[in-house]
Amino acid sequence: MPDYADFLEDEPIEAYCVRCRDTIEMEEPQPVWTRKGSPGTRGFCPVCGSTVFRMGRTDAHREMKKPAPVRVVDGPTPAPGHHSAGRHAAGSASHATYIAVASADAVFAHRLADDLAHMGIPTWLPRAQGEAVAWAGGVHPALEECTRLLVILTPGVLADEAARAAWGFFRERRKPIVLAVREGMDVPDELRRARRVDFRGDYRPALRELVQALGE
Repeated sequence: MPDYADFLEDEPIEAYCVRCRDTIEMEEPQPVWTRKGSPGTRGFCPVCGSTVFRMGRTDAHREMKKPAPVRVVDGPTPAPGHHSAGRHAAGSASHATYIAVASADAVFAHRLADDLAHMGIPTWLPRAQGEAVAWAGGVHPALEECTRLLVILTPGVLADEAARAAWGFFRERRKPIVLAVREGMDVPDELRRARRVDFRGDYRPALRELVQALGE
């Protein structure tokens, strides 16, 4: 992991602070990427401490892998990892569901995402990434745009850092969380109030119940 401070310490970056209404020299600059895959730098105002942002590539971006553009909304060329219900999802992400799943349960998650798409429920199923991406907003853009979270509940997902970050993000913003229970286990305290759908038995009845839960 490169030390971005080494790239940026001799490269003062100015940005406009909305709160101070003035151009300042950014503190703790960090190279980041927007949801469209454009480079930028995020940091803090030395006067008021607000987060400031400036578009543009710096030397620090050279050591980072450019992420593919993120598209939660359906379109002509959906981004990898995006499952949608065709025209049902076009033009709006208001019904998109983010799926948090452990890598060991990816096959089940893909099947579920495809079935939900055919029943009019667009979903975002994240792809495994070899390295973390520093997004401009601090979290994956799909987390911000999706309005529901579906957790494929297994022991593996409890140890998955990305999945835990996802339901922490949704809980903070009071957005609905639904659990697809695949194994008998204790539910974490932070998920106890989430609606549960039992997938340990017949798949089809559970799928119909899940569609109802995601549509509420």
